Amino acid sequence: MAHSKARVLIVGSGGVGTLAAYALETGGKATVTSVFRSNYDAVVKNGITIDSIQHGHDIKGWRPSEVRNSVPDVEKEGLEPFDFILVTMKHIAEVPPSVSDVIRPAVTKGRTAIVLSQNGLNIERQVVATFPTNPIISSVSTIGATERSHGNIFHDDADSQKVGAFTNPGVPFEVADEAARRYIDVYRGSGKVEVIYEPDVLKARWRKLVYNASFNSVATILQTDVSRLRMTRHAIDDLVKPIMYEIIAGAKAYGVDLPSDLPDQVILQDEIDWYFKPSMCQDILKGNLIESEVIVGEPLRDAEAKGVAMPTLKVVYGLLKVLQKQTLEKKGLWEPKFEEDNPYKG
Repeated sequence: MAHSKARVLIVGSGGVGTLAAYALETGGKATVTSVFRSNYDAVVKNGITIDSIQHGHDIKGWRPSEVRNSVPDVEKEGLEPFDFILVTMKHIAEVPPSVSDVIRPAVTKGRTAIVLSQNGLNIERQVVATFPTNPIISSVSTIGATERSHGNIFHDDADSQKVGAFTNPGVPFEVADEAARRYIDVYRGSGKVEVIYEPDVLKARWRKLVYNASFNSVATILQTDVSRLRMTRHAIDDLVKPIMYEIIAGAKAYGVDLPSDLPDQVILQDEIDWYFKPSMCQDILKGNLIESEVIVGEPLRDAEAKGVAMPTLKVVYGLLKVLQKQTLEKKGLWEPKFEEDNPYKG
């Protein structure tokens, strides 16, 4: 590289994206351009306040190297290409624009590696199709970071990631793998976060679904926290645990072997006194759209395509779709009317 530091663009600068920007900048191996939306004015005026279990509890007035309110157009603006684009925005399949459309102006063909730090399964498919000559990297992240108000970040659960390269037929494996390893090296610069090389991307994503497809979904439908779900017992026995075993069966159909005792481990992983509401539950309570398709719809469709039944997850998916329609209607993005092929039109 002609420059010593990696040029990183972050798209999705809420809690997770801002913590990523801070880790990358303070690590000394990257210069970060962050795209802010609703919080842009607050960040420009006052900077960012961060209360973090890993980086410090009294960080005030911090900003990344460059603050933007839209994705830069590299070619039109004559900018140096980005080495990495880190995508931390929510993956909402029902509402355009797609991730590919959002980041397109900033991607340099054959050069920019695209890091998808998003929940769910099959999130890479459209990106691979749109950018066939670019390395596409998976980051399966567990982190607790929320934006309490514009530019005010609370970080209470450690930043831990499993990173590896997605398969992109137009990119040699060794090229994509090297991009993933370089990203890990750049991100590890601060010495305060855990970033692990995980070449089995599919396993890492099915493994996270054991928690997300179960606890995330059930907590969202019931609009409650994980501690209360465990206290009720029946929610775990009749909903959460069956979904976990269905996910394990779906994963196995794709050659991913997850341990049979994993549900018991995952059920107890959150501290009981945290009263933690998973991200999807937080979104529905805020009136935001939820990631129901990539967290529930995609594993359900993939499993059923292999002949694996997921009866509990299928019911949960149906309920989540109704909740999503309600939010879409409130936002003026869906009109309640019968489609012509609807058999229930009467």
